[in-house]
Amino acid sequence: MSIHFELVSPEEKLVSEPVKMAVIPGAEGEMGVGKDHASFVVALKAGVVQLHQDGAEVRKIFIAGGFADVTGDNCTVLAEQAVNVSDLDQAAIEQELTNLNEDLGRAADKQEEARISKKITLAKARLSAVTGSVVI
Repeated sequence: MSIHFELVSPEEKLVSEPVKMAVIPGAEGEMGVGKDHASFVVALKAGVVQLHQDGAEVRKIFIAGGFADVTGDNCTVLAEQAVNVSDLDQAAIEQELTNLNEDLGRAADKQEEARISKKITLAKARLSAVTGSVVI
């Protein structure tokens, strides 16, 4: 018993395959989606989509938010940005966070602070995806 899963970003369709279960980062918390799930549309936060197959390693994909459309047979994730967790570079993300925190200290106004803070939140979410632990 499987559900057809698709993950689409503005750049490309990353996944289109049957999975036993998909775990998606809903705005209100993670949720598992499988065959015959109730239909709904949900906002997604930045986090990791986990794709489970029988006897296979869990595939993990970082998304920067978006929406999911779920039916009993399909789960389609429309992501703002998506990348395989294995392709993320921990050292580069840590350097990005250092640079962003310096930029935040030099922000000229509240609007720039908000823009930089949003980038910091997203970088922390990517770092959490790589390390497997919450980054504060």
